[in-house]
Amino acid sequence: MSFDEFFNGTNITDVNISPDGRSVLIGTTRADWEQEVNRRDLWLWREGGTLVQLTRSGHDNDADWSPDGKWIAFFSDRKQSSEKSDAPPADEPPTQVYVISTDGGEAFPVTSGEEEMHAFAWAADSSAIYFATTQPLSKDQKEALKKDWHDVNRWREAERGDQIFRIKLSDALANLATAGTKAEAAAAENAKSPEKDAAKEPTKEQPFTPGARPIAMTKYKLKDLIASPDGKLLAFNTDSLSSRVEDDASYEIYTVEAAGAPAQAPKQLTHNHAIEENISWSRDSHSIFFQQSTGTPEKYEDVQPRVYAVDVASGSVTRWAPSFTGAINDYEVAQQGSLLAAGQLGTEVQMFSQARGNSALAPIKGWAGSYEHLSTARNSPRVAFVYSAQQKPEEVYLVDSADKLESARQITNFNQLMTQRDLPEGRPYRWKTPDGADVEGWLIYPPGKVGAKNLRMLTLIHGGPGDADHNHWEADWYQWGALAASNDWLVFEPNYRGSIAYGDRFMLDISPKLVSVPGVDILSGVDALVKDGTADPNRLAIGGYSYGGYMTNWLLTQTTRFKAAVTGAGAVEHANNWGNDDLSYDDAWYLGGTPWENPKNYQDEAALFQMNKVKTPTHMVAGGDDIRVAVSQDYLMERALHTLGVPSHLLIFPGEGHGLRKNPWHGRIKVREELKWLEKYIPAENGGK
Repeated sequence: MSFDEFFNGTNITDVNISPDGRSVLIGTTRADWEQEVNRRDLWLWREGGTLVQLTRSGHDNDADWSPDGKWIAFFSDRKQSSEKSDAPPADEPPTQVYVISTDGGEAFPVTSGEEEMHAFAWAADSSAIYFATTQPLSKDQKEALKKDWHDVNRWREAERGDQIFRIKLSDALANLATAGTKAEAAAAENAKSPEKDAAKEPTKEQPFTPGARPIAMTKYKLKDLIASPDGKLLAFNTDSLSSRVEDDASYEIYTVEAAGAPAQAPKQLTHNHAIEENISWSRDSHSIFFQQSTGTPEKYEDVQPRVYAVDVASGSVTRWAPSFTGAINDYEVAQQGSLLAAGQLGTEVQMFSQARGNSALAPIKGWAGSYEHLSTARNSPRVAFVYSAQQKPEEVYLVDSADKLESARQITNFNQLMTQRDLPEGRPYRWKTPDGADVEGWLIYPPGKVGAKNLRMLTLIHGGPGDADHNHWEADWYQWGALAASNDWLVFEPNYRGSIAYGDRFMLDISPKLVSVPGVDILSGVDALVKDGTADPNRLAIGGYSYGGYMTNWLLTQTTRFKAAVTGAGAVEHANNWGNDDLSYDDAWYLGGTPWENPKNYQDEAALFQMNKVKTPTHMVAGGDDIRVAVSQDYLMERALHTLGVPSHLLIFPGEGHGLRKNPWHGRIKVREELKWLEKYIPAENGGK
């Protein structure tokens, strides 16, 4: 597998099966090197036919079927078709809701306006679309704000909650026809007077969606919006206005009447100390399923992802699969109202089912590896999903029913080239820490070297920390272990305490010792691999990004055994990072309180105050606009290493946040330079590739 092949793969981001189970919508991302963007495209697979590309703008995602299966709605921040290709460059358009007929034709915008669309949902009878956006301002309100404040950012005071609207599909089609008539008239006028080319005049204010009827308002931002199967209610879960996690009160589930008055107040269903995500209606419209990413109904703490259901009438919350010791990474409500889940235990992500809330979560026999992006059909037992393993690149599969999982058929070939390559092999690896904890990780061997001894080894630490490396296909700038293995590295991916898939207690053990406890786990794993002869003690490297960067930075102050390090977006101290991070509430939980409540722990768990111990040549990267881990942390580390005379490099990717999503060249250059750095200090015995 070459460097170019690795970065030219396709990432499958979404799978959505049609109501009748005979078609599947697929969302993908892939790098467009010429345009310097990550393309987001939608594909459609039909029974008995072939896979076709549904949209080609490169700006489309999160597609959803209308309940009758005749229409597809999706988000897009594409350039409007009315804008001419030779028009002057403008700011990136706000995300709008588009619709396309399953019979063919062009997609058209259903919404318009200057604000981003945050969520949408089809009406139960497919006659309308509900959508949520920041509460629109009138022209007079905008002019008053401009007059009083000019370009001053008023931080919290300027934040506005969301408003939910409803637009009939017939009105959206009428808007499309009207827009077409206006465009034809403008074209005819321009043909008469070319010097009045409208495309080269200043952009006029985009009107808010004509025909949209307000339904309700909320003081928060919406994350998901779903209509009940009986058509009576809308449910939504909320985000804070800024998307900064500063408390747990901003994250709850609400309902409103689908045909209610504009001034109706949403009904709050949950009062959890958690972040609710991925909401779905039960088939009988009596309850709403949801996942929690952090927190619990009782108190806020970082436990594994779980699934709950809240009763719409009473507000009572029930946990599904309470005895399952692993993490429920994904779930779907199946045709008969049962739960279908992708559950991770150790390094495997398998499929499970649960018939009722009081029954057990039962495993479904499948293939070794990982199942994700589950999608169940509304009127069919069919299930679509993504499957992958270390030597099996990710593709979409379809099965007639979940109990026939082993007979699933592959319906895409996005990454077929990789199946023709000699790929690295993976194996689980277990060891015991000095304090007696059992820990597991994932080893990726260079092709043809499973079981070989005395290998140069890269310890590549996952982020989160609520995540876990496992048996699946990895191919991007963040998960590049397979590429490193293809370049003759043994890659060690430790699932230290704080990782999912090993029980809640295993996760909770990380607080308040955010880096010191998992640091012992990781180093003891390295020691075990050296002791059993697998890893060469004189050719050890370390690296990680995000929380993996935290751990890399910390471990460089604890040992000099690593000959080279590559780190990115990792904190070296916690007070400043707490003040800049968009997850400050979570940071405080991990560290046992705010900086003034537990100042000693903030310092004891910070690499900065022990930086004088570092001797390892270190390569650093960061997004220039990162706030998840403030970019100032990377400047701090670089300044410290430079002052101490430790060989180091720092790359700053302009305009990038934490996820390096803006320009694919940034992720590519990141890994290219990291591999070069590792080779410089720990060259392969055979000269490498």
